[in-house]
Amino acid sequence: MHKSFLLVAALSLISCEEESTPHKYEVQYYGAMKNMMMEGDLTATATLTEFEAVENLYALGAMEDLKGEIQIFNSKAMNSIVQNDSVKIDTSYDYKSALFVFAQVPSWKRVNIPDTVTTAQSLENFIARAAGENEQDMEEPFPFLLEGEVSSLEWHVIDWKEGDSIHTPQKHRESGLQGTLSEEQVAVVGFYSRSHHRIFTHHSSNVHMHFKNEDESLAGHIDELSPKKMTLLLPGAP
Repeated sequence: MHKSFLLVAALSLISCEEESTPHKYEVQYYGAMKNMMMEGDLTATATLTEFEAVENLYALGAMEDLKGEIQIFNSKAMNSIVQNDSVKIDTSYDYKSALFVFAQVPSWKRVNIPDTVTTAQSLENFIARAAGENEQDMEEPFPFLLEGEVSSLEWHVIDWKEGDSIHTPQKHRESGLQGTLSEEQVAVVGFYSRSHHRIFTHHSSNVHMHFKNEDESLAGHIDELSPKKMTLLLPGAP
């Protein structure tokens, strides 16, 4: 893991600190994208059942052996796997992860996203600007949420072929199932960092985002997102 301390003790400490300091949180992670891409290491780095009792948990990641996507919204798991050529949602914690990024956030501050933000890059820029105005330390990673209607959202749920040792971003995107949502309501959990490229963000982006749709019948990794009418949520008092 990124930090060497007992998980339960660490999460308990963070929880206690957050009670007195609403803006306090810590982004933590197990695994790294570069280990998958460069070394083909898809082994488990975390067991999700260890997090089942954690409150105010927001997380995303990839399952062991890249056999599905992990999404957790306020301690509710929305894991997605490919089964019989369709996406199956599993709300249990009965999985292990090759990559797992998480934070405990007890409260969020809502920020309206202006209509001028219509592309993935302009959205990333707006998240950074809004976080800076919210006194976020931009040298540290932070979680965020998005809620509302997307103009379009390209997604995939990975189902990596056993034995394939050649990893590329394109192959990860095309493995399993993929699709595009248009003018639909979604909820997004994401993490922003300028210093974790190839760790939990891709080399060309400062964000990593996963989503669930309105009726919770679909969830997965976001490849491209163009907002239509959405709200950004940042850690902090409402």
